[in-house]
Amino acid sequence: MKFFEIHNANVWRGETEALKDFSLELRAGESAAVLGPNGAGKSTFLKLLTGEVRPEAKRGTQCRLFGEELWSLEELRHRIGVVMPEEVARFDDWEIAGDTVLSSLRGAYGRTRDMRFSQSDKHRALEAMELMGVAAIRHRPFGELSSGERRRFLVARALVHQPEVIVLDEPSTALDFAASLHLIVTLRQLLQQGRTLVWVTHHPGEIPPEIDRVVLLKDGRIFADGRKRDVLTEKVLARLYDVDLKVRWSGGWCDVRFQ
Repeated sequence: MKFFEIHNANVWRGETEALKDFSLELRAGESAAVLGPNGAGKSTFLKLLTGEVRPEAKRGTQCRLFGEELWSLEELRHRIGVVMPEEVARFDDWEIAGDTVLSSLRGAYGRTRDMRFSQSDKHRALEAMELMGVAAIRHRPFGELSSGERRRFLVARALVHQPEVIVLDEPSTALDFAASLHLIVTLRQLLQQGRTLVWVTHHPGEIPPEIDRVVLLKDGRIFADGRKRDVLTEKVLARLYDVDLKVRWSGGWCDVRFQ
């Protein structure tokens, strides 16, 4: 089943045409990585995927999420879990870490003191935190957590609705080396469980072996789309980034360096 399909679309952000003649299909059960330089259109693609923006209305353009051309943002929030690094700043340091996950069930960011939750709600939140390996520290203040721990709580927050698709925007941004590795190990477990992930990144080396499809964006257009080893080549990446690069493969990981 296609959970996202768009054809012949132009998407504007203010006076800027951020996506041009954009066509792409994503299927449930098939995870994909989206890669491109700054200004390629990745953030606009994310907003399109999560229903926050719509393409220009013109003849021949189609845009469907879960088969629907009209959708409710409230419904999409339950069907698509989104993890963005900037979400960390939406929580106060004194908030209890576990409440950051619970508050997702009310479409809020923290401040759960005046909210009521059923035992079922609490169980779902606990399951999501256990899946991300943070249940044991759920009673600690959010501000006392490491950057990696906070990021895993954000992923648990996205999982609490049991979404059909999880969208990750630069998941390891601002994490130190150890925290980044720990997070990627945990996310690989989600992939191995058959979860559908859309992994948006700047770095080819961050794409885990479990993701085989890669979509490259440049200047608001699809630059390449296909199997990872066919797309992440020295020739293609050199044209994408306008610099000569050396590509090596090991265990399904792509290591990219300057020539």
